Formats: sequence, C-alpha cells, structure tokens
Amino acid sequence: MQRFICEQNIAHFQKLLAQEPAPALRRTLENLLKSAMRDLAMLESAESGADSSLLESRRRRHGDTQTTRMLFQAEFDASAHPYMLLDPGPGLRIVDINDAYAKATLTSREDVAGKSLFEIFPDNPDDALADGVSNLYASLRTVVKTGQPHAMAVQRYDIRDPLGQFVERHWQPINSPIHDRDGILIYILHHVEDVTAEFAGTPAEASSSAKPVQPST
Repeated sequence: MQRFICEQNIAHFQKLLAQEPAPALRRTLENLLKSAMRDLAMLESAESGADSSLLESRRRRHGDTQTTRMLFQAEFDASAHPYMLLDPGPGLRIVDINDAYAKATLTSREDVAGKSLFEIFPDNPDDALADGVSNLYASLRTVVKTGQPHAMAVQRYDIRDPLGQFVERHWQPINSPIHDRDGILIYILHHVEDVTAEFAGTPAEASSSAKPVQPST
C-alpha cells in the first residue's frame, strides 16, 4: 500500500508540475515530488535493495563473494580514491569502505560496516529539494539492470559531521558492478570524488567522464 501511494503521488505531482505556470506553486510541487521520490527510494531499497528480481537475489546467494573480494581487497584498501562496497540485496548494506572514503565522508569503517546505506547517508532534512537518495538509488538500479558502470551527474549530497550536523558536499559518483567468475552480481562498487570546491552554492548539473578503477573479477 505504501509503495502504491508513493507511486501515485509521484505521478500526480509530475502531472501538476507540467501544468502549473506559477513559480511559487511550482516550488511547492517540486518539494512534494522530491519527498515522494525519496520515500519510494527508501521503501524499495529496504525491501529489495537495488534489484527487485527474486531470481537474481537467489543467484547472489550462491555467488563466490570470498574469492572475488580477495582479488581486489588490497587495491581497494590502498587506493587514495574514496570507495564503498555495497551489497545490492535488501537494505543495501554497506560491506566496507576504504580509508579515503572514511576521510571524505567523516565516517569510519567500524561505524558504517553492515549498516543500511541510506541509514548512514540520508538526505539533509533541512534541504527540501535534496535528491541524493533518490538519484543514487536510481543509479544503483541502473547498474544492476544493465550490468555496466553508471556515472552520475555531479550530485549535491550533504553529509553529517561528527556532531551530527549536515554540511554541504558535492560529489562526482560512479557506480560499478562486481561479478564473480560465474557472472553473478555480488557487489556494487561506489566511487566518489569530492568536488565541493567547484560546485558549492551552485546547481549540480554537470556530468563527468571520469572512470573508476575496475577491480579484477
């Protein structure tokens, strides 16, 4: 029922936006649309992760995660670029982050490993137009569906500081699938670069051609 309501609200707000010329009302509708999209992303990520296919979920249970992870763990740990490893299943659990990612996001491996992605990195509640959660979730779904890396546009996605206060951040994210030797998707590799200095205070609409380091599988 909750999914149905979210989907109906999104369709309703999109229709009204297409018809509404008044700037003030458009801003209100945009806020409502962003909120509905965020709610749907949170609901779906908790229920099915980045993949709604029951068949693929069952295949992942038989994937060779241990051997595959050993192939890239050393490079993952040593990289100066921020990386996060995600389980694409229900909850979108954080498997691991490297030191560069911990530093960039003001977190630690011990605090985030095993936690749900959007529990650790929610949207800034003080930003009515925040779309980090819904855009990231859409990208992760694209990776699962296509089996290919997906480069997002530069994304504003605020993070919490050690005191729990949200601070403005802009990122260039790239999400990549990691398959085992049998072609089973077992992880999603999330790579970001902090581009806040270039985009703070401006709309984040630019795209990047940067490519992630691809682990051997």
